Amino acid sequence: MTRELRRVAVIGGTRIPFCRSNTLYADLSNQEMMTAALNGLVDRYNLKGEHIDEVVGGAVVSHSRDFNLTRESVLGTKLAPSTPGVTLQQACGTSLQAALGTAAKIATGEIESGIACGSDTTSDAPIVFSKKFSKRLIELNSKKTLMDKVRVFQGLSPAELTPQPPAVKEPRTGLGMGEHCELMAQEWGITRADQDQLAYESHTKASAAYEAGWFDDLMVPCSGVYRDNNLRPDITIEKLSTLKTAFDKTDKGTLTAGNSTPLTDGASAALLASEEWAKARGLPIAAYLTYGQHWGNDFAHGDGLLMAPTIAVSKMLDRAGLTLQDFDFYEIHEAFAAQVLCTLKAWEDPAYCAKHMGKNAPLGSIDRTKMNVKGSSIAVGHPFAATGARIIANLAKLLSINGGRGLISVCTAGGMGVAAIMESAKAA
Repeated sequence: MTRELRRVAVIGGTRIPFCRSNTLYADLSNQEMMTAALNGLVDRYNLKGEHIDEVVGGAVVSHSRDFNLTRESVLGTKLAPSTPGVTLQQACGTSLQAALGTAAKIATGEIESGIACGSDTTSDAPIVFSKKFSKRLIELNSKKTLMDKVRVFQGLSPAELTPQPPAVKEPRTGLGMGEHCELMAQEWGITRADQDQLAYESHTKASAAYEAGWFDDLMVPCSGVYRDNNLRPDITIEKLSTLKTAFDKTDKGTLTAGNSTPLTDGASAALLASEEWAKARGLPIAAYLTYGQHWGNDFAHGDGLLMAPTIAVSKMLDRAGLTLQDFDFYEIHEAFAAQVLCTLKAWEDPAYCAKHMGKNAPLGSIDRTKMNVKGSSIAVGHPFAATGARIIANLAKLLSINGGRGLISVCTAGGMGVAAIMESAKAA
């Protein structure tokens, strides 16, 4: 039996303000932030007591106690306790991937409604001990007598007690994401000046959006915070140019704290549904989520770590029968200014498109005035798992007001990319 796929409506989304690590959210957990973002969505769309068919989300940096993070967060909200919660993780693509999975279920009729969400904190990162000391603690738990417990610690050395914070390096290369991006910038000839210019534009566009009230209905206060605290309205190219390089300290280095995203705490959520579910509740449809794609590359053997979205987007465009130029808005996650610029350059490069996408011609250039028109991650911050849902909500609002079609591109750790297409309900 063949079933006709249904359209997937994006109702909208909310997030809490994003804050630099170890600042205003230093005492909050992933669960507390995710619950706050979800309750903001509940309040915005009058969902108190409502059963949602699934809430899917996760966190990249999490404690073992967060094994059921999304369900526990749901139970702390005003949603009906019958609402299931599913925890997943795909690095920085987590909440966008959550949306794509939920959208597929809505399209096939398995569910009627769903929420994609994400939360991350590097202020409350899990700190563990060495493997040897951890084994001692496990063994200790099995001992019955005091003397047996004491013997567990025979031969204990101070080195075993050295805390081991979460690793920020790729396990297969031993390099951090910033170091990988430096290699990409050097390969593609991305200059420091161009990176600083993109960072400057991200801050100025986001600042202008704040002043215009753009974020008023996209954000809910949390712990007395009402505004992203990474945003720099007074930023200048001159200030950016004085910053020291952060990852490559040689003359080749171009990435700085100013043209890279900071470690950030925050959470976001986006509401998806069938048209029938939305209509029954009087909820306007902001946009439709029409296509999605994720892909990986061989970053451990020379491919750029953050270049996989170039391929994901190409594959998705082929399926959709669209070109790279067929969009009114481009939401390209700014992990680093260099990564965005490498992506744009790769799409314009015939050799790259032939090798990695099997294309006879490059995908071509985009109209840069349509890219990240309200700023992006460099300005507002990047709580890893929360960025996808933030972008979905922002793009849905853009499309609901202006009409048209939007492209989402998110790079992730592990050499993966997640992409999506959204279209305005006005064109439906």
